[in-house]
Amino acid sequence: MGASSSNLTVTGLRPSTRTGPCLGDMPESCVACMFTYLSPPEICSLARLNRAFRGAASSDTVWESKLPHNYRDLLDLIMPPERYRNLCKKDIFALLSRPVPFDDGNKEVWLDMVTGRVCVSISAKAMAITGIEDRRYWNWIHTEESRFNIAAYLQQIWWFEADGSVKFPFPADVYTLSFRTHLGKFSKRLGRRVCSFENTHGWDIKPVRFELSTSGGQDSCAECFLDDCDKDEITGSYKRGYWVEYKVGEFIVSASDPATEIRFSMKQIDCTHSKGGIYVDNVSIIPSDLKKSRRMLLK
Repeated sequence: MGASSSNLTVTGLRPSTRTGPCLGDMPESCVACMFTYLSPPEICSLARLNRAFRGAASSDTVWESKLPHNYRDLLDLIMPPERYRNLCKKDIFALLSRPVPFDDGNKEVWLDMVTGRVCVSISAKAMAITGIEDRRYWNWIHTEESRFNIAAYLQQIWWFEADGSVKFPFPADVYTLSFRTHLGKFSKRLGRRVCSFENTHGWDIKPVRFELSTSGGQDSCAECFLDDCDKDEITGSYKRGYWVEYKVGEFIVSASDPATEIRFSMKQIDCTHSKGGIYVDNVSIIPSDLKKSRRMLLK
């Protein structure tokens, strides 16, 4: 009886003979055409299904559709042509989807993993900061919390000004430029992050003015008190002791050629009072709707 039941069970588990087409029978060219409408993460997930999907997921046609039209200009910024000439389009996308340094490592460019759109970040090291060479006022602090692993920390100064610029072949899009700063000096004690606000002062007396201008004649400005009782709109936290991104404004790029030059600044030059206790980390330039999507995720 037991043997009979065992035989019935085994017989019941045998796969039936396939009588119709399945996913594995799809031509690779058809799968590749379908992949052009999907995002890179979706393509990578579907590539695990079978050989046809795996082959289509390596197609140059698929990955060229995910790259910005001027991706060769981006590659020329970061390496000589002979280094990328033999790379397939999938490898080029993988290369550019990670932050790639340029301009002596003080700037980075990367593609958004989902949309393939261009983002740029500029370190405080690439900015002209008033008094930066005088250690009575400023110090360079190495920290993992900085995008570039180093940020400028202000002890105290009367004239605060940080200016910078970047000339870059941005693809056509609408971009948002933001400054990233932190009030209070942080450190680690017994494995825990702690903040000191001993030198944090002056940011609640007068607002800081942020400005940007482009070679195409676009301008934008914003003013903000850096030290107040309001919660930051991105993190939902108070501004002291947290990294905060201050939106300077938006600009529109209609074509990548010629390259767009952007100038930006952050200043508080009212010399009636001193100010201090702040980190200046970087400036980011990100497509505006990606920036808004990130803010929604953080709320």
